Amino acid sequence: MRKIKVILMSVFLALFIAGCSSGTSAEFFESGSQISGKTEQSDSGMEVHFIDVGQGDATLIKAGDHAMLIDAGDNSEGTAVQSYLNSQGIEKLDYVIGTHPDADHIGGLDVVVYKFDCKKIFMPGVTSDTKTYDDVMQALKSKNQKAQAPKPGETYTLGDASFTVIAPVKGYGDETNNWSIGMVLQYGENRFLFTGDAEKEAEEDILAKGEDISADVYKASHHGSKTGSCDDFLDKVHPSYAVISCGEGNKYGHPSAQTLTNFRSRGIKTFRTDNQGTIVAYSDGKNITWNASPDTTWTPGEPKGSSSNWNSSSKNISKGKSGDSSKNTSKTQVSYVINEDTGKFHLPSCRFVKQMNEENRITSSKSRNTLIKEGYEACKVCEP
Repeated sequence: MRKIKVILMSVFLALFIAGCSSGTSAEFFESGSQISGKTEQSDSGMEVHFIDVGQGDATLIKAGDHAMLIDAGDNSEGTAVQSYLNSQGIEKLDYVIGTHPDADHIGGLDVVVYKFDCKKIFMPGVTSDTKTYDDVMQALKSKNQKAQAPKPGETYTLGDASFTVIAPVKGYGDETNNWSIGMVLQYGENRFLFTGDAEKEAEEDILAKGEDISADVYKASHHGSKTGSCDDFLDKVHPSYAVISCGEGNKYGHPSAQTLTNFRSRGIKTFRTDNQGTIVAYSDGKNITWNASPDTTWTPGEPKGSSSNWNSSSKNISKGKSGDSSKNTSKTQVSYVINEDTGKFHLPSCRFVKQMNEENRITSSKSRNTLIKEGYEACKVCEP
């Protein structure tokens, strides 16, 4: 199904570009703040493809003969991202950015590194002990490459476009979301802001630096979660458009009602990959056109997983030690706490459990071996 979507998107985009070159485009393509039946786009324009990779992030940017990729979706999406890049005629990438080491952002990055000529690879200065992260490191090693950690204030060119790094401003310990590489992409008068999964703390640090983060298009932080896109941050960005990359029916409930309400109250026209598939923006340096009309449902995600059984499961840990549960004294029941954001499972007493976002935390009574077979990794600190 994913390959079919990629092929259909490629054909659709080809028709769109062909129409643009003849001076026309479909009526649902938006130019500036008005619905336009006609747009003029030069071959030197910039395209930004917010690729539908389910619950994850992957963005392709094309500026003339130059291209860059920001994130590559989860582990299962590497081949899909490769197919999409192939459909766009990509053979080399000037830059590849893994915003932070979470699996839904760098899971497919090893495939990209193996299959494409990647000139520069950027990742933040934080490591992870997950297999996903190790796969990316092994891919880099096989190509005799190393990832660089860009610094805020550094500016890089991409054809006639450029991007300036704005984050991470500092170190954030084990909070991998806040380590996200953030950047402002500029082409002519148009600006696009990317912040990975940055949450409120990182957003506040970006604001404190005083950088110009105003943008026409805001790639919503953390898949539209309520942990990001805080009011002060949105005030400074003041975007006309927002793009939310998330999976249909995802277990986290992304995007949150709070974020959607903030966007809607500010008049921010919003696109969503869960409802609309791959979203493509085209900039001619002054106007921005899209391959779809903004989403008008404003319906928040519905979480498919639940941590509501956390308290009851925690209480069950002590069963078999005394009282009416004496029949189970020979074997203590153990529950594990899964962090769906990192793909690790922990003992409930682990210090990392206290640091988890509620939306990422799931308690499971499955055995250790079962969780490992399902692809989860045991925490190396609490050693469950």
